[in-house]
Amino acid sequence: MNGVGSDPIPIQEIEECEVAIIGGGPAGLMAAQVLSQAGIHVHVFDAMASVGRKFLLAGRGGLNLTHAEGADVFAGRYGQRRQAIGAALGVMDAAGVRRWAQDLGIGTFVGSSGRVFPADMKAAPLLRAWLQRLRHPQSGAPVQFSMRHRWLGWDDAGCLRFGSAQGERRVRAKAVLLALGGASWARLGSDGAWVPLLAERGVAVAPLLPSNCGFDVAGGWSPYFAERFAGQPLKSVAIRIPAAPGSPPLFDRKGEFVATASGVEGSLVYAASALLREALARHGEATFYLDLLPALSAERVLAEVAHPRGSRSLSSHLKSRLHLDGIKAALLRECLGADALAQPGVLAAAIKALPIRLQAARPLDEAISSAGGVLFEVLTPDLMLEHLPGVFCAGEMLDWEAPTGGYLLTACLATGRAAAQGVMRYLGQKS
Repeated sequence: MNGVGSDPIPIQEIEECEVAIIGGGPAGLMAAQVLSQAGIHVHVFDAMASVGRKFLLAGRGGLNLTHAEGADVFAGRYGQRRQAIGAALGVMDAAGVRRWAQDLGIGTFVGSSGRVFPADMKAAPLLRAWLQRLRHPQSGAPVQFSMRHRWLGWDDAGCLRFGSAQGERRVRAKAVLLALGGASWARLGSDGAWVPLLAERGVAVAPLLPSNCGFDVAGGWSPYFAERFAGQPLKSVAIRIPAAPGSPPLFDRKGEFVATASGVEGSLVYAASALLREALARHGEATFYLDLLPALSAERVLAEVAHPRGSRSLSSHLKSRLHLDGIKAALLRECLGADALAQPGVLAAAIKALPIRLQAARPLDEAISSAGGVLFEVLTPDLMLEHLPGVFCAGEMLDWEAPTGGYLLTACLATGRAAAQGVMRYLGQKS
């Protein structure tokens, strides 16, 4: 969220506005750019002191703009919302994101993983160039910004209500575009406080849930493991989530993740987070199977484990024969009893498929993103709320989710552009 609150404060006179955009994240800023370039006067409101805060934090370790994989695979990253997000990607796809950045003077490159980054890896220069374009466009209308304005909903006359340090501000707009974010990273403005404001108007909203999140393991780690290995990565591993017998696994991917003091997190876990969260909701628990040595076959692992070790300890044997030590060896000991460790067949099977039982997702505010939001079923193809004519929605506040890898930002930019085009069509029909 970027702009919601409920403080009782003095009311000022009603102001007029052509298009009000509430939320200064990527979706809201993209919508503002599209409308501004069309000569439409846009006013962006945001509760924070500056725009793009989550955008800047996401780029702290290198801003992942989008992904260079094929369009079909790319669209598939949005799961059940593939069709809905695919419609927005038709307006602005991964190639479009790269062209947009280039138009702002920011070159991009494709990393070894297929992820696309700005040439200097940084978010701040891109945001500065973007805001410069919005405030001082080469053509079109400059965008006006009002910061520290918390959206309070609508009054009885349909005017937007904002809380500010100068008192309550009321704005009458010809069209409104909501780009209020999800409910992760509340300190940056996305706290989901917009949900009851829309619910009061009868807008159907799926519950906001953690996505791209970590999980707590069942029973927690032992004090020894948590103290010694929290924060250490498990590299060159694979996670598998089985399906029904005879069916392909629901998830089977190589990568890496990190052990935390209470469980697991990191890119490979994030990629599986939607499936794990759904399993927790259905069954109260979830399990994934960890392959500690995905480059080796089960037969090879069994042969090496069963190789006579003489007087060597098991730890020395595993390190010598399989280069398995450190956190990987510690995790085996954490999850297996002494009897299992002493049986080569059981130990080899665990190395290839170590069950990691989970008991809960980490809190929503810790998640990278959130699932849930305004249902596409209550939106027109132009992303306008069917029962609130002239009110459009874009970005993470819509009911979709995707893994990290540039898919989150691309969908926010794409839905922002698509909703802005919907606003233009709406204003054209109203004129």
